[in-house]
Amino acid sequence: MPDTRPNILFICTDQQRGDSLGCTGAGWAVSPNLDALAAEGALFRNCYVQNPVCSPSRASLFTGKYVANHGLYANGVPLAEDQRMFTKTLSEAGYDCGMIGKQHLAPCDTWRTEPRRDDGYRVFEWAHGPNHRALENDYHRWLRKTHPAIFARIFPDRGANENTEYSNQSRTGTPIDHVPKEAHYSHWVAERAIDFISHPRADAPFFLMANFFDPHHSFGAPQEFRDMIDADAIAPITTKPGELDEKPAPHRAYSEKSYSGTAPGFQEYTAEQIKEIRAQYWAMIALIDHEVGRILAALEVAGMAENTLVVFSSDHGEMLGNHQQLLKGPQLYDDLTRVPLIARWPREIAPGAEVSELVQWIDLPATFLAASGCAPAAGGQGASLLPLARGQAVDWRSWALCEYRYSGFATDPLIMTTMLRHGDWKLIVWHGEPACGTTRDGELYNLAEDPGELDNLYHRPEHAGQRRRMKALLRDAMAEAEDRSAPRARPW
Repeated sequence: MPDTRPNILFICTDQQRGDSLGCTGAGWAVSPNLDALAAEGALFRNCYVQNPVCSPSRASLFTGKYVANHGLYANGVPLAEDQRMFTKTLSEAGYDCGMIGKQHLAPCDTWRTEPRRDDGYRVFEWAHGPNHRALENDYHRWLRKTHPAIFARIFPDRGANENTEYSNQSRTGTPIDHVPKEAHYSHWVAERAIDFISHPRADAPFFLMANFFDPHHSFGAPQEFRDMIDADAIAPITTKPGELDEKPAPHRAYSEKSYSGTAPGFQEYTAEQIKEIRAQYWAMIALIDHEVGRILAALEVAGMAENTLVVFSSDHGEMLGNHQQLLKGPQLYDDLTRVPLIARWPREIAPGAEVSELVQWIDLPATFLAASGCAPAAGGQGASLLPLARGQAVDWRSWALCEYRYSGFATDPLIMTTMLRHGDWKLIVWHGEPACGTTRDGELYNLAEDPGELDNLYHRPEHAGQRRRMKALLRDAMAEAEDRSAPRARPW
């Protein structure tokens, strides 16, 4: 009997804001393929990640757990071997699993590949990013084979352009970001995804995770995609005079220098340079959209589109000049914590569905396992999004939680922040002693009246009652988010 379980294609970008597509409000975006994908399936308006930095967020994706429970609290911390990945469960259930591009569940600032885990992948084509100089960077291997002159020009030796710091210091892209699209990292991801789809195992459905590095900085795209973007049409940055005066003190430091002082800060750029950064950001998204269109077309050609759950999302957002800041860090604005989420599954999800409930990245593995017919993961804390996508009545959680635990580049003193979104309100706690050495402070926003999170109500006397209610809700949410998955064997 043929296996009729659906294929699952997860397309993941890096550092893409939730409001960056035409279908999510960016009228200047060039995103016809992703907009069409949303029109053909379900668009989730309020998807929150569990951490605003790559590795901790991706660990929540693969384990289905909040950051405090999977233990990968910061970039550079490896995910513990006892943390089971949902891809392993799918593999054991008979799925043919593949991963292309960035994974980032272990330290990557080395000359070697990211260490493999017991991940269930048959295909593992790894490239942390286009500038990452690891000897096993599969994108570089492909580039050296298919475009040797470009590879030789950009990477003439192995002593320059050291790994991540090179792109962190760049202001408007590095040479590898501006190559013709046929040689670009995003094109390589699509090429390898198309090859995987075009050569399926006859006896098994597949799970494929196609990881694009864009629109991660260093803010550069092939010229043909930059030419598609009208910089004057892009909305201005979200800020107001004196905004940083009513925000916790670290916001000013992150305005002066990004990445805890290891990358240029907003205040080191002119207004025209910020305008160009934003244009390059949407040029990268236009390139992603083009390549996603090619992948989706390959599904059609292979006759798999009708029986494939396609999900598109991103691991976190990007400040992009809003609130006078760039890149990412302990700031828990929606710029960083809310990401796009689209799900298409013909015959299962009605076209044009929109979901307004607060959903989280920990819900994605539960969704994949439910679609495959697998049992929920032991210790998984998310819930399948399929009932919401189908428009079914669901008793759904009313909150979303995001935790930053000096997760990016370390500061002195260390910084820890926690966000709770509940209804139209958002609370951000900046922790102090004994958790860390920064001054205890907070932010409180009414997103219905202030969607740009400009007016911090935390210290205003007229909102003291709401601040106390949100703090109580945060304590209860953190208690609910504890890992209590171990079975109780006996009464005592």
